[in-house]
Amino acid sequence: MTKIDPANYLTNQTVRGSTSSSLGKDEFLKILMAQLQNQDPLKPMDDKEFISQMTTFSSLEQTMNMSSSIEQLVKSQTVSPVLQYSNLIGKKVTYPVLNDETGKVVDSKQGLVVAVSQKDGVALLELDGGDKIDVESITRVSEPKV
Repeated sequence: MTKIDPANYLTNQTVRGSTSSSLGKDEFLKILMAQLQNQDPLKPMDDKEFISQMTTFSSLEQTMNMSSSIEQLVKSQTVSPVLQYSNLIGKKVTYPVLNDETGKVVDSKQGLVVAVSQKDGVALLELDGGDKIDVESITRVSEPKV
């Protein structure tokens, strides 16, 4: 039975921040403080209105904390290329041999994967013959004959 490696289903993701035109915590508190400082002393702010605003602030703060937690979770779920392709160690791979001048495939080679490394975010497979190949160039993966 073939074992499915869950690391194969995870991919590197870039988390992008976005600028927002909505109020943040600090802005909300500044507005609330300005309201309290500038209220009419003869008609102070209604208790219900104040409680409503504090509840809104509390919800805003919880939402921002949850957003931060989700971003951290996403970052922790990203997998490095080394981990992602480590299941190829011990497998026989076939890859094309290219003509240096034309860039066309002239032959194919096979090798046993002995290690996985990373260079500039690209996974490289180190083969038993000493070759290092880009994982994207693999055309076939098989179990080695015993």
